[in-house]
Amino acid sequence: MTVTSETTPVSHYQRIGGASSVKAAVELFYDRVLADPELAGYFTDVDMTGQRRHLALMLTVVLGGPNEYTGRGLAEAHQPMNIPVAHYAKVGAHLTEVLTQLGVPADVLAHVRTVLGEVQDQVVATGNRPGA
Repeated sequence: MTVTSETTPVSHYQRIGGASSVKAAVELFYDRVLADPELAGYFTDVDMTGQRRHLALMLTVVLGGPNEYTGRGLAEAHQPMNIPVAHYAKVGAHLTEVLTQLGVPADVLAHVRTVLGEVQDQVVATGNRPGA
């Protein structure tokens, strides 16, 4: 069997509209996070242009798009920030609300939620995890 565009599965990334849709989601996401008084402080001294670019590259990978991310790993970038699980949950909620607002299909949202669950321990500080 020859693999053609008809037989190649379409990635979540392609289904939601590719790079322009990811960029739009990241812009709306950080607008929300920076307006959230519980979360804004994490970004006080952060280069937000670079931060937005990093998240766009990571979200692209999560959605099955091209992997061009070369930044630090999640644990390396987040563990020093001592993030509690409640703040991680708020960030995840902002992301899924933005994706919902943009009309992302339910199965793609479910995939994003699954990934958020899988990487939580890399982001949430060790002492801030339930049962820790």
